[in-house]
Formats: sequence, C-alpha cells, structure tokens
Amino acid sequence: MTIRSHLDWPFFDASHGELAAALARWADEHIADEHPADVDAHCRALVRSLGDAGWLRYAVGGRAWGGAQDTIDTRTVCLVRETLARRSGLADFAFAMQGLGSGAITLYGSDDLKARYLAPVANGDKIAAFALSEPQAGSDVAAMALSANADGDHYVLDGEKTWISNGGIADFYVVFARSGEAAGARGISAFIVDADTPGLSIAERIEVIAPHPLARLRFDGCRVPASQRLGAGGEGFKVAMRTLDIFRCSVAAAALGFARHALDAALDHATTRRMFGQTLADFQLTQARLAQMATDIDAAALLTYRAAWLRDRGETVTAEAAMAKMTATESAQRVIDAAVQLHGGLGVKSGHPVESLYREIRALRIYEGATEVQQLIIGRQLLRDREA
Repeated sequence: MTIRSHLDWPFFDASHGELAAALARWADEHIADEHPADVDAHCRALVRSLGDAGWLRYAVGGRAWGGAQDTIDTRTVCLVRETLARRSGLADFAFAMQGLGSGAITLYGSDDLKARYLAPVANGDKIAAFALSEPQAGSDVAAMALSANADGDHYVLDGEKTWISNGGIADFYVVFARSGEAAGARGISAFIVDADTPGLSIAERIEVIAPHPLARLRFDGCRVPASQRLGAGGEGFKVAMRTLDIFRCSVAAAALGFARHALDAALDHATTRRMFGQTLADFQLTQARLAQMATDIDAAALLTYRAAWLRDRGETVTAEAAMAKMTATESAQRVIDAAVQLHGGLGVKSGHPVESLYREIRALRIYEGATEVQQLIIGRQLLRDREA
C-alpha cells in the first residue's frame, strides 16, 4: 500500500495538481533553503523572482488587475504556500505577504486603487504590507488606538503599529486606524499608505528567532487622501476580518509545508543513520514516531483543504479556518520537534534544516490569531450553532 498524495483528494481539480507540480519543479530550481546575511535584500529578490515567474498572480484577485483568476482561489493559495514553505520559509513569507498586504485592496479597493496597486504586487514591482497590530492591540483588534482624523479631503494618522511584516521594505501599507464613526470595532477604517508618505517612519526594526523583515511603524501627522480609504468609513474591522479569512487557511498550509520538510528530513536521517548494527529506521520506536508524524500531517491537511474548498464554494469558513490553522500549526510543532529529536545532536546544530524549521514554526502558532484565539472562535461558533 502506498500512502496517497493529498493532491488526489476530491478537494482538488486537475488544474490544482498541475499547478502544484509546476511550482515544485520551479522551486527546486530557483529556491534555496539558505540563511542569507541580508534578509531584506533576500526578501526583495524573492518577491522579484516570484513575480517574474508569475506565481504572485495567484495572490491577487481579478484578471483585470494582474491576477491569475477573477477571484482568489483559496486552494491555490494554500498549495502555493505549502509548496514554497516545504523549501524555504522566506519564500513562503514573500508570497504570503504579497497576498495579505494586498488582499484588502482586492476586496474593497476602488478600480483606481486596484489599477495602481494590484498589478505591481502581482508582478513583483511593489512590496505590500498589512498593518493591523499595535502595542496594546494584537488579538483584540477593537482596542487599537492609532487615530485617523478627517481633515477636509484627507485623514491625519497619529500613533503606532507594531509586529508589521515587511516593515521597512514595503512600498505601501494597508493600515487600520480608529476613525471614530462609532465605538469599538465599528469605528475603524482602512487606508493604503505609501511608504514614502511624510509623517510615516520606521520607529524600530524587530529581530525574531526566524528572521524576516519586521518593524514598528510610527505615524506623526501623516496625511492620507480620503481616496486611499478602503471601503466605507467605519468598515475597517470588516475589511480586516474578511482579508484574514482568506489567508488564515493558508497559514495552515504553510505549517503543512514545514511539517512535510521535517518528515522528509527525518526519513532521510532515519534510513541512513546506523547504530547498534542497524539503521535508526529499523527500531520500532522510530517507526512509531514516523507513523505519528505522518498521521498528524494528513489530519492537518484534511482540515486545511476542507476549509479552503468550502471557502472556494462561497461558504463562510470562520470556524473551519480556525480549526485548520490551530490543528496544522500545533501538529507541525509536534512533527518538527520529533524530527529534531530523531536527529539527536544534529537537530540542534545552528543552521541545520530541522533546527531552522524549529524556529520557523514557532511564530505560526501566534500570528494571524494565536492558537488560543482560534479556540475561542471555534467555541463561540459552537455555542451560536447550539442556540440556533
């Protein structure tokens, strides 16, 4: 019996398998699992390479605006992220941020804004970023304090954003700010802010255990034309949540890519490492560990692509996406930890693939909603369904 490829599952069309195979071939030739000295420059180069090859078009919705399809196909985004993450965390990051940073424009941008921003994102000419989190507003988006005060045909932004991926290298930021139409989540609006807008500065570059461009932004009297607003005033929370709903499934897919890389490395090591007159793979304890790793991966993949398939059918998948994100990231943490353990001392050697994966996966359990937030989302949906 051969364990079937997940591409044979009924969630996919033939075109999905063809795209995944083509991307895998391209990635094997163009993407190196490396540790660049200059992360900013490497990320810029990855965006350029992905754009030139046409892969970034799948992160943008609308053929008229440079996208590969009329709407963003969630299964395709997930397959791209899984395939890239299996080879390079930074390549996955470069693709994902182009989608997340421009997703709100795809959903809510005027035709003028789509024409100005989406095609350059799809081509790799502009780098996008999504600026939602603040020092006191992470999971609790409604607590944000960055203000956007109307002033004639402009808004004036004052305050800070932090933990902003692509901070420092982005050409523009989709920024969420309190515009005051109502209290709480109903008083937030979304804006596109070009990186060279006066009053916007990089207050701090943030170093994390899996290096990628990350920064704290400061807005000091930053004037943004009202025409740069996405959606109506006060719709920012809806803009953010709809954008995150698209890409939350894809975080799970990235975790799958990391986990599959770890399983590949564990299998290679277990079948070649000799000890006590046999290979590591000959031990029943090793076989049991590998079996659990493979089962965790398939269980997470089923949840991930169920959610993506449902979303592509037009269904609301808030709970399903939360299940996928929670399960895939937590499972990948276990799989990668097991791979480190099977490698012994090599597993904690700086720069070894499984050591790098150990650092990569940790952030996925936090960003775009920590595991505990996903549990709240699922629990609340269960209670709503029960009441209904």
